[in-house]
Amino acid sequence: MATQIDRSAKPRSPLSRERVLRAAMDLADTAGIESLSMRRLGQALGVEAMSLYNHVAGKDDLLDGITDVVFSEIAVPSGGADWKAAMRLRALSAREALVRHPWASSLMQSRTRPGPATLRHHNSVIGSLREAGFTIAMAAHAFSVIDSYIYGFAQQQQNLTYATAEESAEVAQNILRQLPAEQYPYLAEMITEHAMKPGYDYGKEFELGLNLILDGLDRPGVRTDMARRRR
Repeated sequence: MATQIDRSAKPRSPLSRERVLRAAMDLADTAGIESLSMRRLGQALGVEAMSLYNHVAGKDDLLDGITDVVFSEIAVPSGGADWKAAMRLRALSAREALVRHPWASSLMQSRTRPGPATLRHHNSVIGSLREAGFTIAMAAHAFSVIDSYIYGFAQQQQNLTYATAEESAEVAQNILRQLPAEQYPYLAEMITEHAMKPGYDYGKEFELGLNLILDGLDRPGVRTDMARRRR
């Protein structure tokens, strides 16, 4: 009997570097970066692991590639834009990328072979600061302090034991029940008057801190005076 062909089945998309990297990111997003291996990635794509080596040189190239894809998702400053608006847009966009890809923070700070999107991102940030009048030293300082805040906030948020307002309120109530309010009045006040308020979202703290940093960098003389004092 002749074998019947299932013509309703959708043809598989041809394997490409972009498809491999996107599948790797999906795997890392759902199961964590520690789950990412060439074998598991091959299974996710429905191919033998050896087929992947036609598109990535190995695990290191894979990690470099997905890191560059994350950087490509971040809005970069455009030439001539107000530097504070540009830095705010870029910081908010970077945090959103880190929320989508919780595994990315450590890779974005540790990979030593940056791809084109990574290089474009870094060059655009530095260029925006330089065009705004920052010395090269102060541009480096500003880049560092803003990045420290972005990555630090993302890491702190990822370490929280709650993700929703309801979970936050439950954690706060549990702490409050064990807390002698008369002994720790300010902590009790913060819990009851802030953390337990309806709709509390720790993530909303990000923009306030970011604005404080940007306002501090925008103070008269800061762009040049801090650099001069370091000499």
